[in-house]
Amino acid sequence: MASTTMGDVLPTGGRVFTSIPDLFFIPEFVFGGLVWILVASTEVKHENPMGWVMSVSVFCFVMTTLWFFIFLCGANRSSSWPALDVGYHFVATVFYLGASVPLAFITVLEGQTFAALAALAPASVSGFNPDVLLEARKIYKLHIAAVVMSFLATLFYFIHTIFSAIRWKRSYRNQIPS
Repeated sequence: MASTTMGDVLPTGGRVFTSIPDLFFIPEFVFGGLVWILVASTEVKHENPMGWVMSVSVFCFVMTTLWFFIFLCGANRSSSWPALDVGYHFVATVFYLGASVPLAFITVLEGQTFAALAALAPASVSGFNPDVLLEARKIYKLHIAAVVMSFLATLFYFIHTIFSAIRWKRSYRNQIPS
């Protein structure tokens, strides 16, 4: 008969740093935090998409931190935790994908605007201030970095979801009496 205890299915304490799905907590922190920092450091001209990106990055950063500490402290011992782990990481993946695509779209539009401004402004306007162009270029580069980090965060949440689903399936099999 199979054991109904969680056994080695969900790690606790220091084992969180050595198990495959939970090892992805670290890059999720890093890339999610970078998205938050990069978007927050720019001037928000497109409130709706940027507000959504900020909401997703802050929500996922805080929830991943809480989730990590729950695993680290060992409060994840009931049989429902593998399913909750899959569910949370799936939601985080969908949220990050839903934030990454509009962020990329806005960044492409900013790039087109920046290119048009760079091509036309100095030639057509006397007394053009080059600092405006430099500031637009800086914001554009920050948004490019935010897009890259956002898609990387999406990728790591997706990989974590896949491995958590495998772990969930394994834990479900262990609970069924043979």
